[in-house]
Amino acid sequence: MAATPSATGKSEMIDLTKLSPEQLIQIKQEFEQEMTNVQDSLSTLHGCKAKYAGSKEALETFQPNWENRQILVPLTSSMYVPGRVKDLNNFVIDIGTGYYIEKDLEGAKDYFKRRVDYVQEQIEKIEKIHLQKTRFFNSVIGVLEMKQAAAAKLLQSQQQSAAVPQSS
Repeated sequence: MAATPSATGKSEMIDLTKLSPEQLIQIKQEFEQEMTNVQDSLSTLHGCKAKYAGSKEALETFQPNWENRQILVPLTSSMYVPGRVKDLNNFVIDIGTGYYIEKDLEGAKDYFKRRVDYVQEQIEKIEKIHLQKTRFFNSVIGVLEMKQAAAAKLLQSQQQSAAVPQSS
């Protein structure tokens, strides 16, 4: 018996030994796809976390004597224009889908800290789901291998009994 994690978070008990090899193969394929999707989600979240953490770290480096300091302002990921820091206490933050907010230095640091914490919580939740799916996946593989080995042994014994000449 194995518990399958469902979308609602409740586990459903399935006796894997009562399923046919074809059903087990289908479940295995579905879980492979689900696990790939979970891995993709985790990769995306780790990227978001790194972006937020990088922004927070950049804010941590700001010094009070940087007013009027010349900097390079990115226009694209590989193109910059020169600029000057005019206001050390006014930051515009992209919060997604074309929306921006203005924050002072401490407010901006706090915003990125909260985003990093939130994304980390989501990563931990998805890692738990991934662990549950991995355990179930391994159970499916174990039962499938057991059934395949039993089928191979049965076939071998049938071939051996058919190959033995019967004496009259």
